[in-house]
Amino acid sequence: MKKVVRILGIVLAVVLVGIGGTLAYVKFVLPDVGDAPDLKVDATAAQIERGRYLANHVNVCMDCHSTRDWSRFAGPPIAGTLGKGGDRFGPEMGFPGTFYARNITPAGIGQWTDGEIFRAITSGVNRENKPIFPVMPHPNYGHMDQEDVKALVAYVRSLQPITNEVPASEADFPMNFILNTIPQKPDFQKRPDTTAALEYGKYLVNAAACGDCHTKVEQGKPIEGMAFAGGREFGMPGAMVRSANITSDAETGIGNWTKEAFLARFKAYDPAHGYVPPVVKPGEKQSIMPWSMYAGMTENDLGAIYTYLKTIKPVRNKVVTFEVTPPANEPLAAK
Repeated sequence: MKKVVRILGIVLAVVLVGIGGTLAYVKFVLPDVGDAPDLKVDATAAQIERGRYLANHVNVCMDCHSTRDWSRFAGPPIAGTLGKGGDRFGPEMGFPGTFYARNITPAGIGQWTDGEIFRAITSGVNRENKPIFPVMPHPNYGHMDQEDVKALVAYVRSLQPITNEVPASEADFPMNFILNTIPQKPDFQKRPDTTAALEYGKYLVNAAACGDCHTKVEQGKPIEGMAFAGGREFGMPGAMVRSANITSDAETGIGNWTKEAFLARFKAYDPAHGYVPPVVKPGEKQSIMPWSMYAGMTENDLGAIYTYLKTIKPVRNKVVTFEVTPPANEPLAAK
């Protein structure tokens, strides 16, 4: 009996050492995506303009890295805050910890090299070799064209410096270990010709990370078979917002939408065409989707996105996109 107990003790010790070693490796060795590239971006006017377009209307970096005015519909960025960071993503929105968007103006990352910024965008590792939680969808950005990523770097360098100290992000257990395994080396893709609507639309949908918000998750992982079917929940003060179904399902998605209707839906929110986001009072419908930013995409780009979305497998999933959060013991009131 003593021999059995001794053997079990040895086995348990070996298992514990193995687990400890694995955790130590994950925590202190990973992420391992390689050094930041030795890169110097030649910031031409055309490249900065391309980066401005991407950062404000496709990748919408300025959505999270600025201050959004939630007193107005869809929380448009407040003028003078572009890149200052500080946007918070906490447990109330379904995140496994509390994460903050970094100050990406020269006042925040001015000491970073172009290669370090490039690696952060495409691999999710910061200057200190720490992982970045993928609320910034670096797994998507690692599949972009390198020239588009360089344009983003050039644009970020051109931002007006804004001093703003942002709190450190903190992941809950076990995400504080899992997070180290997420960064991956990029697998860059060439940007398709803009006339190849299907391939170009797929490229833009990846760059805009549409699937991140429009796919329901469970314990932080996308639910299989629900890609682009909507229903992901985002808690807001006094309300629950859910993403829409954008699959080609005719009943619950955009299967019956024409291309013209799709374009008009976005362009209706375009400030360049005179749109002014209305004031939203408590209990009135709100959206986390930065409509006024995506509205700035060209009609060709929006049309390509439409073309690609129409090829996505239809998923029947009726989504109530906005509900008021009631007082305790009262049912939700749909809006």
